[in-house]
Amino acid sequence: MNPGRRFVAIVEHDVPEVASATEVLLRMLEVGVCGTDREIAAFEYGEPPAGCDHLVIGHESLAEVVDVGPGVTSLQPGNLVVPMVRRPCPHASCRPCRSGRQDFCSTGDFRERGIKQEHGYMAELVVDDQEYMNTVPEALRHVAVLVEPLTIAEKALEQVEHIQRRLPWGTEDHTAVVLGAGPVGLLGAMALVVAGFETVVYSRSPAPNDASEVAEAVGARYLSSETHSTDQLGEEVGNIDLVYEAVGASKLAFDVLGILGTNGVFVFTGVPGRKAPIEVDTDRLMRNLVLRNQVVLGSVNAGKGAFEAAIRDLGELDRRWPDAVEGLVSHHPMEAYEELLAGRAGGIKQVVDIAAQAP
Repeated sequence: MNPGRRFVAIVEHDVPEVASATEVLLRMLEVGVCGTDREIAAFEYGEPPAGCDHLVIGHESLAEVVDVGPGVTSLQPGNLVVPMVRRPCPHASCRPCRSGRQDFCSTGDFRERGIKQEHGYMAELVVDDQEYMNTVPEALRHVAVLVEPLTIAEKALEQVEHIQRRLPWGTEDHTAVVLGAGPVGLLGAMALVVAGFETVVYSRSPAPNDASEVAEAVGARYLSSETHSTDQLGEEVGNIDLVYEAVGASKLAFDVLGILGTNGVFVFTGVPGRKAPIEVDTDRLMRNLVLRNQVVLGSVNAGKGAFEAAIRDLGELDRRWPDAVEGLVSHHPMEAYEELLAGRAGGIKQVVDIAAQAP
């Protein structure tokens, strides 16, 4: 992606080499394409590395280790890994970054592979540091590219668990609504079902469709905004304990925030595009937040713990619902990049098979 000349293309890069003791050389196997990649390809944001006029995109990935530096102790050639996305800022005053939690960076000067100031993973070979690698069992090879999008739900659920410790009676038999039926929403719905939530996926398209079939296959209900207004959603579900927003549609999100239940938590994970202002009943929302003891939080990126939890839980999802999990993924060659980045490709999660391009 070249923001200055505003074009997207396949380019030639020099073959990277391991240059420091703790670096590893990765052969990229698969890279997922998501809304972030499409927005970068539409030049809404995205920042190349310093001194470079283009940005290699791709942050959802699966790779194989092919070489390691002499100081690498946790990996060896042949290991499957999912690399992390965010890199810490350089400021000594940033306690999150100095603590290895750059997902909570307080300065905003972090870097993100494939998004901000660092080339991404949509390349045949990549060099990265062992610190940012997460080892994946061979048994998950067929679905491991879903680890990074699952980390969004894992981090959100971790924060919800901390928040809801305020309720001394626990959170058994609670209800969750997932906004959006894309990969992040459906993976979040699966994680919520495993965590014991009675889960409803609320999305635009009427059932039946690919997403509704996945939702129902994993034990969640599927409701469409075309057949159920937000008020009808509230009546249908009852007291909503958790809303996991995974769609980036602010009008829908704030409408559903208005029906969040008593002691409920609303988690924003989507980032809406630049659109016209919307009308919001702020009095209603503020009244509910106070009188119903509600919590609203935003969650972005993920730390090491969320990646480890995603790998563990993806194994459980694959054990319970192998067809549904594998059915999320649609594989494509690199040459299909224009169709994928323009958002016209079908399926739920589009994945580029990088390894298939290698000679």
